[in-house]
Amino acid sequence: MMSTVLLSVKIGLIAAAINIPIAVAAEYLLTRYAFRGRTLIDGIINLPLVMPPVTTGYLLLIILGKNGIIGSALYSTFGIRIAFTGAAAVIAAMVVSFPLIARSVKISLEMVDRKLEDAAMTMGAGRMSVFLRVTLPLILPGLLNGAVLGFARSLGEFGATITFAGNIDGITRTIPLSVYSFLQIPGREAGAAKLVAVSVLISFGAIFLSSTINSKGKKHES
Repeated sequence: MMSTVLLSVKIGLIAAAINIPIAVAAEYLLTRYAFRGRTLIDGIINLPLVMPPVTTGYLLLIILGKNGIIGSALYSTFGIRIAFTGAAAVIAAMVVSFPLIARSVKISLEMVDRKLEDAAMTMGAGRMSVFLRVTLPLILPGLLNGAVLGFARSLGEFGATITFAGNIDGITRTIPLSVYSFLQIPGREAGAAKLVAVSVLISFGAIFLSSTINSKGKKHES
């Protein structure tokens, strides 16, 4: 059971760590620049929020599977297989949790006083310097909050993972998949109950941490 929990936490942490810089770059582009197709990109980012997770997993399989649009080229050229591996579990977690992180980053960026950024630029600071010294510190609470919510979402992911990564013990079998596996075996309900309890505790801890970050962020703003 502990190995399953550790695997789930590992996948969630990796997914959140990779998603954070991507979300910051994407939302900074969307909130700071006006260009054609911006609404379309924003819609694509938020699509996993409304799509059934199994559909998301199936699309990932079509794109990155061994016979997929991109996956076939990776396999034939480099011998890289993504589907039904640990990497697939991370990618599935990334895709379903990315909208939560991106939304949190977007809200934080929209709340930043643009006059502060403009003032720094008039004093000779470059755009990157302004972002690192002015924008990033201001959006940090929202960034952390998004990371926590994204991590929690990754822990609960089932549909996309089982479709794209499979249910492989020790490799892709996360807490939800392990609970499902236990429930398929008569007499293993106790194991499922233990994992459910652990999942509830971790989720509650994530919500508590998210609320704490939000509270501290509001105090800092005031």
